[in-house]
Amino acid sequence: MLAIIKTGGKQYVVTPGTKIKIEKVKEKEGKETIFKEVLLVEKNKKLEIGTPLVKGAKVVGKVLSQGKGKKVIILKYKPKTRYKKKMGHRQLYTEVEITKIETS
Repeated sequence: MLAIIKTGGKQYVVTPGTKIKIEKVKEKEGKETIFKEVLLVEKNKKLEIGTPLVKGAKVVGKVLSQGKGKKVIILKYKPKTRYKKKMGHRQLYTEVEITKIETS
């Protein structure tokens, strides 16, 4: 069984047991989160494609951890004007393990 979900402006291909890192969600560690934006479901070699979402389908996942990604360095520089600015950014993420894919 396979599904494509949309969360945080990105799309993920998931199967039960898959661990993914998504944009931060408000759920606490150990709680369940439900993804209702399911774009495609494959079950028993039958594809069900949504227009744009599959009706009655949802993906349930368990929140494993919340964290920050690796630091990305941003450098702005303009020659001949003595302008230089260095910044860092660490993106917040949530690690989720997909437990089941439900369809109606």
